Amino acid sequence: MRWDNLTDGPEHGRADDTALFGADAVTRRTIDTPEFRGITFHEVRARSVLNRVPGASRMPFEWTVNPYRGCTHACVYCFARKTHSYLDLDTGIGFDTQIVVKVNAPEVLRRQLASPRWQGEHIAMGTNVDCYQRGEGRYRLMPGIISALRDRANPFSILTKGTLILRDLDLLVQAAQVTDVGISVSVGFTDPELWRTVEPGTPAPQRRLDVVRTFGEHGIGCAVLMAPVIPFLGDHPDQLRATVRAIAEAGATSVTPLTLHLRPGAREWFMAWLTRYHPHLVPRYERLYAGGTYAPRWYQRRITRQVHELAQEYGIGPARAGASRRIRPPKPARPEPHGTDRPVQLSLL
Repeated sequence: MRWDNLTDGPEHGRADDTALFGADAVTRRTIDTPEFRGITFHEVRARSVLNRVPGASRMPFEWTVNPYRGCTHACVYCFARKTHSYLDLDTGIGFDTQIVVKVNAPEVLRRQLASPRWQGEHIAMGTNVDCYQRGEGRYRLMPGIISALRDRANPFSILTKGTLILRDLDLLVQAAQVTDVGISVSVGFTDPELWRTVEPGTPAPQRRLDVVRTFGEHGIGCAVLMAPVIPFLGDHPDQLRATVRAIAEAGATSVTPLTLHLRPGAREWFMAWLTRYHPHLVPRYERLYAGGTYAPRWYQRRITRQVHELAQEYGIGPARAGASRRIRPPKPARPEPHGTDRPVQLSLL
C-alpha cells in the first residue's frame, strides 16, 4: 500500500503536499468477530484531519473531516471508491473491506481548531465516506470529534446512513445549543429488495427514517438527502411517492433529491453490479450516461420537479439554509425591575 506523500486527493485535498501520515504510522488489524469478518482495518496516526475542498468542487462547503477511508456500507454506487486507488487499493471489494482509520482524529482536530489560523468555518462530515459506518462502533472517533467542535462552538454538519449516530444524540444536542449543527440522513428509496442488493452494508431505509424521527423528537430537525435516485430501478412515480411519503411521515425538515452519478471507480463497480442483477438495463444506462458522470439535465430536472411536487403535497419542502437545525438557545433571564417587586411588561418590538 502507498502511504507516503498521501494527501486526501482531488475531492477533499489539503492545500499543500504534506503527507497525512507515513508508512511507519500504520498498524494493520483484523478482528475475528462476525460483524467484522473479512474486514481489515489500517490504523493510522494522521498529521491533519481538516481537509480543504478545492474551489472547483460542486460541494457547498469548504472544509471536511473524514476519520475513515473506505466504507463497509458497500454501496455499489459510492462516488468515493476512486479515493482508494490513491492507496493502490482496489476500488471494488477493497473499498468495502480495507478500511483506513485515523485513530487520533479527535486529538488532531482539537489541536487544529485551537490554532490561531483557524477561523471557525463550517465543517462537513460524512461527505466522502460515512463517519457512522460499522467500524465507528469499535473505534468511537465521533464522540471526541463532536466534543472538540462543541467546545470551540464550531459549526458543523453530518450526513449519514448510519443509525449509530443515535449513540451520540446527547452530544449533538449539547453542540446544537452553542453552534449551528446540521444533521442529514441519506435515504434514496424505500424498496427493500433494491436496498438489499445496492446498499448491502447499511441499515434498512426505515431504520434510517427512525433516526430522522428521533432527532426531531429531541429538538434537532433532520433533513433527508434523497440520494441516489437510481434510474429505471428507483425512479418510478409510485416509488418516488412512497419514498417522499415515508420521509414526510418521519418528520424530515426538508428533502433534496439527487440522481445517481457515476464517477470513475464507482462507474465500473456499479456497471458490474448492474450486469449481474439487471443485465437488460445495461444498454439503457450506457445511453443515459453516455455524456459522462452525470445523468442528462432533462432527467435530473424531471426527478427534482417530481420530488419537490410530492414534498409540497406531503408538507415538506426543498432544503434551505438552516432548515436542519431547530434547537433554540435558552432565552436570557428577564432583568429584575430596579427598585420594585412588580413585574415589567416587555415590548415585543
